[in-house]
Order: sequence, then structure tokens, then C-alpha cells
Amino acid sequence: MAERSHTVLVSNRKARHFYSILETLEAGIALTGTEIKSLRNGNANLQDSYAMIERGELWLFGMHIGPYEHGSISNHEPRRVRKLLVTKKELRKLRTRVQEKGLTIVPLSVYVKGRYAKVELAVAQGRKSYDRRQAIAERDAKRDIAQRLKRSTG
Repeated sequence: MAERSHTVLVSNRKARHFYSILETLEAGIALTGTEIKSLRNGNANLQDSYAMIERGELWLFGMHIGPYEHGSISNHEPRRVRKLLVTKKELRKLRTRVQEKGLTIVPLSVYVKGRYAKVELAVAQGRKSYDRRQAIAERDAKRDIAQRLKRSTG
């Protein structure tokens, strides 16, 4: 079966700056009707959000999905805790990884794949400020080298 393309609705750009990404995985997200409509309109924010395992399930905390503009009084709570859908095997693997020192689960992006909303999660380790400066310097150096190579061959 061919893999379907997906449309990224929201991304957490600061996550790659503040964390070293060790591995990523895809999880489904349980949403209400007005939440998915608002999400498709791009009315969401992943800043300061994280995932945690509680009561044997994976939950997403801190994700903001704004109220749907055409919703009625049954509109959703913008910062409610949302359940993430993963297999038991993935959940066990995540639990063992997170119990290691300094690791956390952060969402990188939310996208629609087919009919379903998915979250790209990362097992990550927090970076110190000097690590962030070093990563920025390395990225700038790579960009400079690429530009010089492009100029010399072009």
C-alpha cells in the first residue's frame, strides 16, 4: 500500500532548538469535532506542550487549540489534556526510554494523514545553553560551507 502524504498543520520549531532529538514516532490524537475543525484552520499552538504517561496511557499536555469560530456553546476547552493513541508495545518502549535520566517526550508537529490527525512525538534530552550555542555555530558553519561550494561550482 502506498504511503499517503500528510499536511503539517502545526509545528513546534523551538523543540529542535531546546532539545536533542533521540528518536521520533507517530501517534494518533483523540479530538472532538470542533477541535479538528479548528486545527484544520491552523488555529493551534504546540509551544510549551509535552507528553506524559499516566495511568497506563499517553497524554498530551499544554497544546492549545483555539475555539472553533462557528462552534456553538458546545465548543471545546482550548488547553484540555488530550489522549494520544499508541500501541501497547510503543507505550512500553516509551516508558522505558523516559525513565532514563533527563529524557522527555515532546511533540514536534501535528498533521493530517488521510482522515486522521496525527502527532509526531520525539524522545528528547534537554540541551544546556552552551550546547544550543554550539549547535547554532555548527549550523551556521555548514550553511557557510554550502554557500561557498555553490559559488565555486556555479
